[in-house]
Amino acid sequence: MRSLIKKLADSSEFTSILIQNAIGIKNKIVPLETRLKQRFYRKLGYKLNLNNPITFNEKIQWLKLNDRSPLHTICADKYAVRTHVAKKIGEKYLVPLVFETKEVLQLTKEKMPNYPVIIKTNHDSSGGEFIWDKNKVDWKKIQNIFKKRIKINYDYGKGEWQYKNIEPCIIVEKLLIDDNGEIPSDYKLHCFNGELAFVQVDMDRSTHHKRILYDPDWNSLDCQWAYDIGYDIPKPKVFMEMKNIAKKFAEDFIYVRVDLYVIKETIFFGELTFHSDSGTGKFFPEKWDKTIGNWLKLPIN
Repeated sequence: MRSLIKKLADSSEFTSILIQNAIGIKNKIVPLETRLKQRFYRKLGYKLNLNNPITFNEKIQWLKLNDRSPLHTICADKYAVRTHVAKKIGEKYLVPLVFETKEVLQLTKEKMPNYPVIIKTNHDSSGGEFIWDKNKVDWKKIQNIFKKRIKINYDYGKGEWQYKNIEPCIIVEKLLIDDNGEIPSDYKLHCFNGELAFVQVDMDRSTHHKRILYDPDWNSLDCQWAYDIGYDIPKPKVFMEMKNIAKKFAEDFIYVRVDLYVIKETIFFGELTFHSDSGTGKFFPEKWDKTIGNWLKLPIN
């Protein structure tokens, strides 16, 4: 019996289930607003004001509680959003889909193409598993990874409700690779009230994650947000087209972050996000939390 208990305790899947259950119990007992305030203070060190939110991070928390629609859930679903993207801006912007499945046993060498792919779930906000060569992969390990991932509810008590009711599935897409054989940078276009407010570019995420911010005219902002400030990069030649794409998605939301990839002046859709950094990303200097927050207008009387 002891050996069985130890085996269960050492199992990451068992630990994940325990954490999920504990969070589920807490979520039922503690009201969401209270949980958001507790987490906000723990992460940022100042009290969350939901009656008169001023900072960007405060306004993200307000949106979690007050800005909800079925379209949010559709757009948070990495599989369902493909239909929305095709209608909104056209299929040509979609990353090629290899297949979609709810069965982890479908993740086998025989089912994969002879080019690199990424495997991910549709209902979370994490990355995926990069498969560069299907012949050099432990497919049993991959199956076990997604057996766990498909059971996780990403809402996790952080108030990102849009993930909660997504029916989980697994997606296999062609892996986007630039001329250097690397994963391309993704451009994250933050749109406030239907207009582009600023652009975020993350870099070197596998080594020393850095981030740089630009205004809508591609002037860098002297602002550090959550990570060290990254190095300057040239404005994409297709930046105007990127802005037009972001604007189309922004028509439907108070706030949305539109993630795009660019390879050889070809734009690919990444994802839509509604609560960047879950509204707990620290700004340095701190004034930027208020400055960017002032740009976002909420429908509060």
